[in-house]
Amino acid sequence: MPAHEITAVTLGEEPITIEQFVAVARYGAQVDFDATYVDRVRKSRALVERFLAENRLVYGVTTGFGDNVTKVIDPADAEQLQRNIVRSHAVSVGEPLPTEIVRAIALMELVGLGEGYSGIRFETLSLLRRMLNAQVTPHVPGEGSVGYLAPEAHMALVLLGEGRAWYGGELLPGAEALTRIGEQPTRLGCKEGLSLTNGTHSVTAIAVLATYDAGLAASTADVAASLTVQALKGTVRAYDARIQERKRHPEQAAVAENLRRLTESSEISAEFIDHRLQDSYSLRGIPQVHGGAKRALAQAREVIVEELHSLGDNPVIHPEGADGVALSGGNFDSTYVGIQADTMVNAMTVLAKMSERRTDRMVNNNFSELPAFLVRRPGLNSGYMIAQYTAAALTMELRGMAVPATADTVTTSANQEDTISNAYLAALKAYRAARKLGYVVAIEVMCAVQALDLLAPLLPSPATQALRARIRETVPTVDEDRVFHGDIEHIAELVRSGEALRVVEDVVGPLHR
Repeated sequence: MPAHEITAVTLGEEPITIEQFVAVARYGAQVDFDATYVDRVRKSRALVERFLAENRLVYGVTTGFGDNVTKVIDPADAEQLQRNIVRSHAVSVGEPLPTEIVRAIALMELVGLGEGYSGIRFETLSLLRRMLNAQVTPHVPGEGSVGYLAPEAHMALVLLGEGRAWYGGELLPGAEALTRIGEQPTRLGCKEGLSLTNGTHSVTAIAVLATYDAGLAASTADVAASLTVQALKGTVRAYDARIQERKRHPEQAAVAENLRRLTESSEISAEFIDHRLQDSYSLRGIPQVHGGAKRALAQAREVIVEELHSLGDNPVIHPEGADGVALSGGNFDSTYVGIQADTMVNAMTVLAKMSERRTDRMVNNNFSELPAFLVRRPGLNSGYMIAQYTAAALTMELRGMAVPATADTVTTSANQEDTISNAYLAALKAYRAARKLGYVVAIEVMCAVQALDLLAPLLPSPATQALRARIRETVPTVDEDRVFHGDIEHIAELVRSGEALRVVEDVVGPLHR
């Protein structure tokens, strides 16, 4: 089921899907817990309380954090220790994260900490769930994280009645936001502050949104390309299945099949099937290039889903007979997700560079055989001249973002944390890159629809006609210059929401994603 149609998600026995995750983070679906969830959280909490009662040496329970691991904490100070980690770690800076990212992180905390290996109290997770369902969104500065800790600490402050949070369009003190929804601040017990700030929660949450958006943009890039092939009188012979069979990459064959279905019954494609012996690279190489990028995005999604269903906390509270054991290790590390986020940015940049080149060929009358910049009276009108500039600029921005973040490192915490994943930066870049790619694809679609109008009375394929009709509901044919900003934003929303894909799939059936 598409994310925007999901209204409720239950955490517990069944693993959450990416679509369910996005439904909560972006579309406000309600979250509930099943009995399995409640049971495993309570059992794990009982073990942590036993560790504290027995004064066992457990990282973050009876010791300090980071290089302070050598400092033993009196059990009587356990609550203050957890409050202190939240306060001292709330040091990210800059503009706040978007609401959907903060909601995604909160959901990821519910998912990960609810696995039953973190020792957090059920009451704390229940309060976090009620805040999420009531649309209370902590104010979280978005810059200055090496992988975790600081943004999560800003979120945890609100549970304590501190920090700030958005509710009903107002930015309120944390305590006031809780009061508005009939809640009271909580007091964090042993290990809870550590669990709420530790691990892969923020990185994974952001990466889930990124992989969802990247997948939609990549699939819509096939649609955009099919429009451009027709607009530029390209030969569909380049997508012959026999060519694709000679490469052992299923994604390439899938893209070629998408193009064949999307251009099927096109009067334009039939008329110009032999217009050129061979088209430019950006047309004839679509299956190969799009296929390669899609392979990378699919592999990234697979790894990110694995992390979504994993425990990213440390220490791991593991049941071991009646006593249980606290196992210190490195599950807080986000390298798996970080590397894949870097890969996603690279793949999206590849898709953008192809899309931008196709757009350039449409607006350039030396290649398009259409009026300059796709307007009937060029010179007096600039048409889509500068829209192509925007696509070019966005593509250059993506190239700059494609430098891998996870290859970098610094040392922190007095060299106790002597390497860091830098996956937070990688995930944020992937999230932002997906939005930029959506704009580049939208500009190609906008230009292609105009080009197809100029080729009338020849008709494009039925799938193309359906999408053109949907776009023309709010974006008229360009007869003379107007402000094009709103047109781009409208079509970009059709890409991001999946509406552009749904329109063509209503005609040709499900495409290969």
